[in-house]
Amino acid sequence: MEMAKTLMVNANCRNHLSFSAILNSPKNTKFSFSKTMSMCSSFCPRASSSTPKDELPARIGFLGLGIMGSPMAQNLIKAGCDVTVWNRTKSKCDPLISLGAKYKSSPEEVAASCDVTFSMLADPESAVEVACGNHGAAGGMSPGKGYVDVSTVDGATSTSISSRIKSTGALYLEAPVSGSKKPAEDGQLIFLTAGDKSLYETAAPLLDIMGKSRFYLGDVGNGAAMKLVVNMIMGSMMASFSEGLLLSEKVGLDPSTLVEVISQGAISSPMYSTKGPSMVQSLYPTAFPLKHQQKDLRLALGLAESVSQPTPIAAAANELYKVAKSRGLSNQDFSAVIEALKVARFGGQTSSFSSETRVSRRRSVRRGACASA
Repeated sequence: MEMAKTLMVNANCRNHLSFSAILNSPKNTKFSFSKTMSMCSSFCPRASSSTPKDELPARIGFLGLGIMGSPMAQNLIKAGCDVTVWNRTKSKCDPLISLGAKYKSSPEEVAASCDVTFSMLADPESAVEVACGNHGAAGGMSPGKGYVDVSTVDGATSTSISSRIKSTGALYLEAPVSGSKKPAEDGQLIFLTAGDKSLYETAAPLLDIMGKSRFYLGDVGNGAAMKLVVNMIMGSMMASFSEGLLLSEKVGLDPSTLVEVISQGAISSPMYSTKGPSMVQSLYPTAFPLKHQQKDLRLALGLAESVSQPTPIAAAANELYKVAKSRGLSNQDFSAVIEALKVARFGGQTSSFSSETRVSRRRSVRRGACASA
């Protein structure tokens, strides 16, 4: 069976960036880039009109229905795709089955019955197990099929999965996403893809259903590296933002006003304006679990070490996330990292923002200023 109909990349795609980077990796690194990394990067915004149903790959598999995978698979089903699902906890498949999805009892069975199979797993170990383990997806792959891993893993893991999938004659594409729960629900993810270009072109209409844009970055490992760099920056930004909220409160300012000020300046970020109000109330509704942010920081630090790139800011942020995990906050949103700073500030006793405390401190600051005058 030939690969499901290969589609032309949308006409509004344009070459966005093309360059070669030469990275010299130490001989003892666990993962090293190709010395000449041909990035031949292309950026494609989502098409303005939907792709006709008969131009989509006929049968789509989806493995992993957690906080990200479930809404992504739902969007494929709602777009009219023929979707077959699997999850370790079968009950998580039930809402999708009620929407019209089919169910198979193993990744191997899903892959065997589908043309293109997506996987969205929590960590490298899970990604390897689902793809390559007993009754894993590789067992159901064959020439003409494709495997698209949208999990966030390190380059070595992605390369290992790629080798196993391609040994069956199938094609492989890594496609980690930038975005959390809400963008997944709204079909607003950003796909950072690398691997077999023909599979990228076949999967492009499906990526456009689940996301707002996609980048093709060349060889396997480049997508994983890009995602880790993005999440390294994000984790560091959140740690710094947390420091600012707590410092503003301690000197008598209103942290909510700080959020407003930041939202109108050069460092404005949707992350700050979305997370800030909840953080001020010491609430952390989970969109991106803290344990996953810490995992991504750990993997990013390993990536940096493999090319001898110092990352002291990310390393410091990683320690804060580890403290937050030790406080039982692993499954809270990653914005709960602020609690690690509260622990440090109050000698092991956490505190929450208090409007009463803020008012009294502002008065104290004003009285002190008048007295010194």
